Amino acid sequence: MSSKAVEAGRLPTTRTWTVDPLHSSVRFSVTHHAVATYRAGFGEFAGTYDAATRTFAGMVQAASVQTFEMLRGDLVGERFFDAAKHPEISFVSTSVLDRDGELVVEGDLTLNGVTKGVRAAGRVVGPSTVAHYDGTVHDHVGIDLELTIDRRDFGVDFNNELLAGGLNLGWDVRIELALELTAPVENGG
Repeated sequence: MSSKAVEAGRLPTTRTWTVDPLHSSVRFSVTHHAVATYRAGFGEFAGTYDAATRTFAGMVQAASVQTFEMLRGDLVGERFFDAAKHPEISFVSTSVLDRDGELVVEGDLTLNGVTKGVRAAGRVVGPSTVAHYDGTVHDHVGIDLELTIDRRDFGVDFNNELLAGGLNLGWDVRIELALELTAPVENGG
């Protein structure tokens, strides 16, 4: 496989781009026991970037949260994601600003059946053109975004008290997206 960089730090201006789930991650973190940061992620997600409309759309399967089994059962249950009732966490952008590799994406996040406006910031890396082992040629672009939400805004308000007082879990949840998007090159490059 070979790679040739074409331009650094710009969103694509043509085609529809698809998230490559093998080379991407969707993770979150929250303060735990008031002293540490707990991190987890999701195994099943999908997304697109439509360059013609400058729109991002994505979804995560709530039940695909990746953590140890006891916590997983609690997270997919009614106190947190309520995955039986709300199997998907979704996002659709309403505004995309891209300047000199810096990216700001605003849009509607739906979590636990509640939709709220959010703002993510990050960067664009690429695009690059890659000749794959199977002989196909694809363009790739990397997008790293971060945002913080107050989980209470989405009806996720379970908490418990520590023995010395104070709350066990933080209300703020940091979401980190490390996405590699790809699109086939027309006519093989």
